Order: sequence, then structure tokens, then C-alpha cells
Amino acid sequence: MVKIYQTIIEKYEKAIFDLEKVIKRLSLFRLASFLISLIVIIALANERLLTLLWIVVPICTIGYFLLLVRYNKIINLSKTTTLLKEINKNELLKLENKLSCFPTGQFHLKVDHAYLTDLDVFGSHSLFQFLNRTTTESGSLCLAKWLSESATKEIILERQQAIQELKPRLEWRQKLQVTGLSFINTESDYQKLLNWFDKSEQLFPKQTRYLIGSITLSISSTVLTALYVVNYFSNVWNLYLLPLLLVLLVNYLISKRVAPLAEEIIDQTDQNVQTLGGYQMLAQTISLEKFQSARLEMLRTDLNQNESSAADEIRRLRKILEAFQLRGTKRSIGNAFYGILNNFWLFDIYYIILTERWKHRNRNLVKSWINAISEFEVLNSLAGFAYSNPDFAFPEIKDEPYNIKFEMLGHPLIKPESRVTNHFSLKGSGRITMITGSNMAGKSTFLRTVGVNLILALMGAPCCAKSGQVSHMKMFTSMRTQDNLEEGISSFYAELKRVEQLLILIKSGQPIFFMLDEMFKGTNSKDRYKGGVSLIKQLSELNAFGIISTHDLELAKLAGNHMKVSNQSFNSKIRDGELSFNYKLTDGICTDFNASELMKKSGINVLDNVEELR
Repeated sequence: MVKIYQTIIEKYEKAIFDLEKVIKRLSLFRLASFLISLIVIIALANERLLTLLWIVVPICTIGYFLLLVRYNKIINLSKTTTLLKEINKNELLKLENKLSCFPTGQFHLKVDHAYLTDLDVFGSHSLFQFLNRTTTESGSLCLAKWLSESATKEIILERQQAIQELKPRLEWRQKLQVTGLSFINTESDYQKLLNWFDKSEQLFPKQTRYLIGSITLSISSTVLTALYVVNYFSNVWNLYLLPLLLVLLVNYLISKRVAPLAEEIIDQTDQNVQTLGGYQMLAQTISLEKFQSARLEMLRTDLNQNESSAADEIRRLRKILEAFQLRGTKRSIGNAFYGILNNFWLFDIYYIILTERWKHRNRNLVKSWINAISEFEVLNSLAGFAYSNPDFAFPEIKDEPYNIKFEMLGHPLIKPESRVTNHFSLKGSGRITMITGSNMAGKSTFLRTVGVNLILALMGAPCCAKSGQVSHMKMFTSMRTQDNLEEGISSFYAELKRVEQLLILIKSGQPIFFMLDEMFKGTNSKDRYKGGVSLIKQLSELNAFGIISTHDLELAKLAGNHMKVSNQSFNSKIRDGELSFNYKLTDGICTDFNASELMKKSGINVLDNVEELR
């Protein structure tokens, strides 16, 4: 994959170089054409060759305009090509697991969520950074939602089919991504835009009355102004001054009355006009393509529900709002000419009615359009992820509950050259795998490996495994419980709250897969052992299954002998005073522990005869 992206980058770098030469040439042509045209026009004017002037001026103007159009077209092409190069450079960074430059999605994180905090779904070096190729705020929110909750089997299968169809369409996928990137605006406020769409109309229900009145006043002010100007130079008293002032006063009072509504529209859409441009072009790009999978075709159909397409309707709204933005508000500077003309022709009323008419016509369609575009962006992201990782496999979604099976399972956020894979399977309600192991042997990483791949599987994405089988389930983890000084909560109490949350979730009746890392580590060994045995027994009798990691060999032995528990482990070796880890999961309880050796390496004088001190 590295060679493919490098070849594409080289192609775009050459194209950018060629375009820059064309841009420089066109810049010189523009300057030369302007100077030559100016000299010719001045020369003809001096010679008073009016007939030739009437011919030359339009030709020079049209010629310069065509050069300008060509120049802007090449500039836009250069920007697009640069973005395509950046997209492919970003793919290389993701292949190398260099994710620090990508958005973390931290604001999507919910601290009390069932698994997000423990599995590095959001934040630095996170799954979100690895997957995300969306360009809109709504697309990012959609991806976060998919990462936060599992889909049904039917939806997972539809998504898998859609991703597999998009996966080989590299050029089209990157074209879609560039389309959104061209309109990206960090200042946009997606929720504010949605709120504006939902807000009820004020003038539209009475549009006939407002339009008749505003048109009458506009015509009156125009006619009276013309008559006033015509009669201005006469010696008699200008009879049209008083009626004109009266009409302008009425216009002013009406403008003042609707001004709060006009300003509200502008303020709520100000930073989102560019975002609407992105939605428009994304909708257009999607609508023009043909798809085979049911999910993709359904999304494309959602963008063409009305007499005109979503792209056409959004373009109309965008043009209305771009013109309306010229007005300005108390918080933004507008065009002075708009204010002057508004006093004569009441532009505010026309633009308010135009925007409200658009909302009335499309309110019930807007959310479906945005949802379709957002979902398409997420599917496009996952297709890019699948394309860049061809060895990852789409898991089979089983009807039988309580079922997990992976061959050569690895963590997608670990570089391939460092990644160690393991086989893992767990089947049946109440089944629990106890994983023991020495420090740093890979227990916690393995739990996260299973968790991250289950997230991928249950959102419809390929997993970092040779093959997989997964049933529909909900997941819950307790791995990173911490003190909360602000709320006065100890790590042990925080862990109890997580266990309580798990037990409540299990009572919902849905299949639950849990992962617990070092249970009750914040209390004494006696209570930890007693509480651990009790919880394992309770969980094995409920509609749940899962993995528990522990250092407690006695706990693992007891659970393995008396409950529906299987024991697996990670082991280490000490060779020539150095610790060695292979990170391979083996059957049975751990046979060695390395804590004493690690303590010695840290400078602690570990006593060999500690038992004699009792």
C-alpha cells in the first residue's frame, strides 16, 4: 500500500508543478493583456476613433474576462490537486501509525460510557484518528455514534456490503473527500444550523400581505424619488418631497420591525454558508454516481426525494444566504449599499420570505439529506480504512448469541512490524476467560485488542484479524478506573461504580460482553480475593460472557475449577538477567511472574528471605 500512495503522491506533485507553471504564464498574460488593452484604448481615444473604440473595448474586456476565468479555473484545479496530494500523504501517516496531526475527536468522549474511555476510541493515538476521513461536523458526529454503539446484524451486513463496494473506488472516494475538504470551516456550528432549520416561520404565513405591501412601498419610493429628482431643478416648490419622506419613514419603521428577524437569520447562518456549500457539492458528487449495494443506493435516493435534488435545493439556499449576508448585523459589518437600498426597496422582507419559504418546503427533508451525506462520509472513511489495510477481514455476523472467534487477532493501532497476533474464541452464556500473566506481558493490551476489534466488527468495518465470527452484543469494560479528587471518589469506589453499572446493564436482557482488568485492585488482598470470587460466580450465572485479567493465581485456579471459566495466560522469560516477552496467548494459568525482577532493575533490594520476617 505504501508504494501505491507514494506513486499517487508523485503523480500529483508533478501535476502541481505543471499547474504552477501554467499559473505563472497566465498571470503574465493577464498583466500583458491589461497593459496592451489600456495602451490601445488610450491611443484610439486620443485619435478620436470612436468606431474602433466601440469594437476594441468589448473585445479587450471579453478577452481579459476569459483569461480571468481560465486563471481561476487553474487555481482551483491546483488547490484540488494539492488536497489530493495531502490526502494520500495522510494515508501514509496512518499506515505508519503517526496520528498526532489528526483530529482526536476528544469532544465526543463520554466519561461514563460503557467502553469508550478504556479502549482509546477518542483522544491521542485513538481509533477515531485512525478511521476518520470525514470532512463535515455531522460526518464526524456520525462516525462517533457508530463507534459508541453497536448496530443490528442487518445494518452491519448492509454496511459491510457498502464498504466493500466503495473500497476499490480509490479515485472516486478521494474525489468525494476533496469535495468536502474544499469547503471545510472550523468556525461552523452544525447544531446552530439545525436549530435554525427547526425554527418556525414568522413572515411566510403572511407572505401575501407582506409582499403586496413591500412591493407597493418599493414602487412608491422609486417613483417618488424619480419625480423628486426630475423636479429638483425647477423654481417651484417640489411637491414630491413630503410624500417621499413619508414613504421612506414607513419603510424605515417596517425595516426596524423585521430587523431582529433578519439579524437572527444572518447570525445563525453566518458561519454555515460555507458548510452548506460543502453539503451541496457532496450531495452532487454522490447523486451523480451509481451504486450496486442497497445501503449506498438508499442513501443516494435520500438525496433526490423532492422534485429537485438536495444539491439543487441547498444551492438555492446558499445563494439566498450569501446575498442576505451583505446586510450585516450589529455583530458583523455589512455592505453600506445594502442598507441604503433596503430603505427604498425593503430587501429584508424579500430575503426573509425567501429563506422561510425554502425552510417550509424542505424542512422535513433537510435532516434526511444531512444524515445521508454524513453516513456516506463515514462509509467512505471505512472504505479508505479497508483499502489501506487489505489484510484486515470482515467478520461473519452470527445469529447465535454469546459468540466471539478470531484468528490471528491484532491491535490495529500497533504498527504491523511490531504487531503480535493471537487466536481467541469464547462461546456461550456465562463463559468467562481468566487471563493471568506477568507484568508487561500484554494482558491489558490484549483486552484492548479484543475490544477495539469488536467495535470495528459491530459497526460494520473490517477487523485486524485473518478471520472472525461475532454475534450481536453490547460491550462493557472496567480497566482505567481512577481517583476523582473533585468529587472525593477513590479508585476502589470508582471501580465499584463501574461493576454496579455492568450489573444494571446485564439486567437489560441483552447479551453483554465484559472485560475487567485487575478486579478490586484498590483494596486489601483478602477482600479482593473474596470479592473477585463472588463477582465471577455472579457473572457466570447471568446473561453475559467476558474476559477478566488478574495477577491472582489462586483466584484463577478456584474459578477454573468450580465455575464456567477457562484459564489462559501471557508468560515471560528471563535470559541473562533480561526480561523477554513474546506476547503470545497460551492455555492454562501463568507459570512465571516477573515483578521481583522488575523491582530489582528499578534499584529495589528485594529480600529473598522475606518469609522469615513474619
